[in-house]
Amino acid sequence: MGQRLKQLSQWVQQQASDQDMQVSAELEPVSGDASFRRYFRARGEAGSWIAVDAPPAHEDCEPFIAIAQGWLSQGVPVPRVIASDLEQGFMLLDDFGDQLLLPALDDGSAERHYAQAFELLRQIQRTTNPQLPPYDQVMLAREMALFPEWFLTRLLGLELSDEEYRLNGLVARLLIESALAQPRVSVHRDYHSRNLMLLEDGSLGVIDFQDAVQGPVTYDLVSLLRDCYIDWPDEQVGFWVEAFRQRLGKDGVDVAEAGLFRQQFDLMGMQRHLKVLGIFSRLSLRDGKDGYLDDLPRTLAYVYRASARYEELDTFTRWLEKRVIPALQAHPHFAQQSLAHWWH
Repeated sequence: MGQRLKQLSQWVQQQASDQDMQVSAELEPVSGDASFRRYFRARGEAGSWIAVDAPPAHEDCEPFIAIAQGWLSQGVPVPRVIASDLEQGFMLLDDFGDQLLLPALDDGSAERHYAQAFELLRQIQRTTNPQLPPYDQVMLAREMALFPEWFLTRLLGLELSDEEYRLNGLVARLLIESALAQPRVSVHRDYHSRNLMLLEDGSLGVIDFQDAVQGPVTYDLVSLLRDCYIDWPDEQVGFWVEAFRQRLGKDGVDVAEAGLFRQQFDLMGMQRHLKVLGIFSRLSLRDGKDGYLDDLPRTLAYVYRASARYEELDTFTRWLEKRVIPALQAHPHFAQQSLAHWWH
């Protein structure tokens, strides 16, 4: 057992003792996420809990705790923080189990599960506590800068011309303007099928919300419906988007008319997926987490298909066709695969 895991185990034992609980000294690893956080299950006679190791040098537990307490008090089903030690970077949470929404999704179950996810999203969007940082122009631009640096240059090995950098800058400006023009709500910022848990009673629980911000109303909707880990037909997505827009209108949110709202959804998706392409590339190149490479074609296809819907993005769409898509196909990871179906 590593020294840090030993410290976490001792801390969990102490917390259990303080609350008259008995837990096993051995912590069971639980699948982690794309960050430096590690998760373990602590089992006891009265049930189980999740122990979190979030090294303070890399992770800040304070936003997680503040959001968990604020959202829970407003009815959002997030894990309760039973105990925490910010100095060591340890937390003890309610255990939501192992059943992610992702593997439960298929053509027969999607409608039911997404109906639950939409209702839960409306709850999140209405939360007012705690005060979340703004998803502003600086943050949006910083995120999109990951695309040329990590995906185009480092992963695909492309040398970009000044003209190509200018094109990316113009597109970034368009996407940011669209994002900032939308109504502002509480945004989870990674609201998708791997961060929604199927609980024992059939309801959904929400995890991984520590990066929440105050931002565009379509952001979490696009995270859910243009999920980097599972995709749905465009016609079905369009139906869900319009149904959610109408719900927002009934909630008193000042949403755009159907055509503009769909455009805002598409452009918000481009912003998110350009960022994700950079993040997935960085996870592979810097952190040795190559599993995310398999999700690059779907993510790039989202960018390409959204761009192709709008005349003002014609130059960007053609550039993707000419430079970026062939470079991804030529990457050693995909050399033996046919990716053609993603672009149609």
